[in-house]
Amino acid sequence: MAEKLPMDSSGFVVLADFIPHIVQEIRYYSTYNFVGERIDGYEEPCALLTKEAARALKSVSNEMMVKGYRLKIFDAYRPVCAVNQFKFWAIEDTDIRMKPYFYPEVEKQDLFKLGFIAARSSHSRGSTVDLTLLDMQSGKEVDMGSPFDLFSEKSYPSYKGKGITDEQFENRMFLQKAMVRNGFVPLDCEWWHFTLKDEPYPDTYFEFPVSSAYLRKE
Repeated sequence: MAEKLPMDSSGFVVLADFIPHIVQEIRYYSTYNFVGERIDGYEEPCALLTKEAARALKSVSNEMMVKGYRLKIFDAYRPVCAVNQFKFWAIEDTDIRMKPYFYPEVEKQDLFKLGFIAARSSHSRGSTVDLTLLDMQSGKEVDMGSPFDLFSEKSYPSYKGKGITDEQFENRMFLQKAMVRNGFVPLDCEWWHFTLKDEPYPDTYFEFPVSSAYLRKE
């Protein structure tokens, strides 16, 4: 497939339109994230994804719905300007206001080398999603042992050390197996992060904003 222009959103969908029963908590639109402010490029609290990734995720959602769970989305497509903001933030020594909540065990200057933040993010290619499961019976998130965007070894999917119970580990594997079955590849340091294996735009890092209005005008 030919490379697309970075501002061309024609290959994307608004995820809630495609999978109406998902739950969304788009953290980078809010101030409750590791930076502590709304992130550049997030003009709406909505998830955007390539059509191919959305189709695969819909299969995951259908499977989980039958089993009593809904997908809860924290992030999906992320514009390049947002990644650039992360890079600038990481070299700013004095801004550590969110350290107690998101990276209490590590220094923020180490987040890149530890793999928690990437200088070029797969999210900007449009086929990566950060998510968890919501138990429809209880109405609560499934306990994965660590919260979204906790930058710690406790967030490694394979981690079975102190602070992670067998049940929490099995919950991670339950989500991971469903995602892998439907064509996604996990990240080794974040239990919530998955990229479509056969992503349609592996060499394009998109720059258009996170905005349903932007997609619908295309």
